Amino acid sequence: MELYKGDTMVDSLKILIVEDSEDDALLLVRELRKAGYTPYFDRVDSPDALQEALHDQAWDVVITDHNMPMLNSETVLEMVNASDKDIPVIIVSGIIPEAIAVANMKAGAQDYIMKDNLARLIPAIERELSDARVRSAKRKAENTITHMAYHDTLTGLDNRNALEKRLQLAIEKSLQGGASHALLYIDLDQFRLINDTCGYVAGDIFLKQMSQNLKEKVRDSDCLARIGGDEFGVLLESCPADRALHVAQNILNAINEFRFDWKEITYNVTASVGFVVIDAQTSSVDELLSNADMACYFAKEQGGNRLKVFAGEDDELSRKKGEMQWVTRLNRALEEQQFRLYEQAIMPVAQHDIEIKHSEFLIRLENHDGSMLEPETFVPAAEQYHLIGKIDRWVINTAFEYLANLLEQGSTPKDLGVYFISVSGSSLSDDSFYGFVKEKLELYGIPGEMVCFEFKEATALSQFGPAIEFIKNIRQIGCRIAIDDFGAGLSSFSYLKYVPVDYVKIDGGFIGHVDDDPMDCAIVEAINQIGHIAGLQTIAELVETDAVMYKLKAIGVDYAQGNKLDVPHPIGKAVLQSA
Repeated sequence: MELYKGDTMVDSLKILIVEDSEDDALLLVRELRKAGYTPYFDRVDSPDALQEALHDQAWDVVITDHNMPMLNSETVLEMVNASDKDIPVIIVSGIIPEAIAVANMKAGAQDYIMKDNLARLIPAIERELSDARVRSAKRKAENTITHMAYHDTLTGLDNRNALEKRLQLAIEKSLQGGASHALLYIDLDQFRLINDTCGYVAGDIFLKQMSQNLKEKVRDSDCLARIGGDEFGVLLESCPADRALHVAQNILNAINEFRFDWKEITYNVTASVGFVVIDAQTSSVDELLSNADMACYFAKEQGGNRLKVFAGEDDELSRKKGEMQWVTRLNRALEEQQFRLYEQAIMPVAQHDIEIKHSEFLIRLENHDGSMLEPETFVPAAEQYHLIGKIDRWVINTAFEYLANLLEQGSTPKDLGVYFISVSGSSLSDDSFYGFVKEKLELYGIPGEMVCFEFKEATALSQFGPAIEFIKNIRQIGCRIAIDDFGAGLSSFSYLKYVPVDYVKIDGGFIGHVDDDPMDCAIVEAINQIGHIAGLQTIAELVETDAVMYKLKAIGVDYAQGNKLDVPHPIGKAVLQSA
């Protein structure tokens, strides 16, 4: 092998010359120098020498003769292509059949030049160098885009896309060969404290340091990904459950022991970790991530700094998972206007000459098949995940718009009577809720005396201060107040002395057997009597039989509500919109 290097560098160019004639190679080099290049070049003339040169050096261009004792242009092209390097190949030959030249061009040669016409050599090289730069820039941009698509820009770790791709492969391996893997879902417990007290710059530095800390606890073959602001996922591939649990505990301990120093203050955080085994029973990536997220959430709900293993038979986890799925469902219902408002009459137990009509607005959630879900199905999840306040506001806005339409059509407040609207504890504790109600009353022109807000006895007790404040303010603009499910909380009757309400709704659990259960009857009689002494009107809930209605009349209860008297029905084609 002969190696030549120019004495002075005018324009760096690395040329691999495949040529059995040294004189012909020097002629090529002279053409390059005449054009202002100072080439670094190597001449080879055998397959072994060519293979070694391709392996040892990065070349800008390969110039090859066509027919040599140990090589020809077809073999050179095959070897360059097999090297998987983007190197332009230019054939420079004294004699080459046109058919072979065309075949070589199809096989990847960029040009072929006759040795008696070297004037075309420099333009051909410069053209190929320009094309190579374009291809290199394109590859670099594509690689950058691909890297960004599968990596977190802050920490350099894999991102959710990369984790999901690896999880899919892990599931397939489990299905094919029975391999066992594990997924960890990690949520830092106190990261927000660092962001709030030190700022986002410190938060970013912390995440970088924590990422490096986590990388040291997993194998290179594992997938460590940042999948949220302070959430990480770890795929422990081909790792038995007992070993994976040991790794998970080590990670939890490492996070707990990690210290972050910022401006002479040291911070430490803990983490909640959800653990899921990946085996032949794992159905999908979405199911896997959902289960891991749920286990992590449950670990955090129990106080954090702990590991929770997801198990399909875990009733508590299954319940939580169902509730969290409701979060998506309820948000979509608000966005896509899937809630419906129903109405149920509240009837007087004993007829009087003059009676004010009473009704209650009830909410339903429409399924895709047109069926309606009652509040008991979705309200617990809405309360748990802080969506009930939005639903309360939707009900109020929709109810007020409906009443405004009735008033515009000629009905009077006296004709329509009083409409009850249930309010959650979340709304009672919201400082802006009273302002929202007042604004909507004014917007739709609804007289306050047409509206009665009701909340459960337990809610009133748990939100006593806010409840009193709301009641005081709302009554000043004419609205009424009712205590719902009274008696269910077994609270003291003295509560009624301090809460200025207008109605007491007796819990339906005492009403169903008031006609044949002496204890239930005594409780209803006591609530009714105390309510009347306090100047309140009483309403019996869940009235379903004539016998119960007759007994309520004997006791002296003012109103009754239940499917026996009026089945809830849609309010009509009210305009449904989110408030």
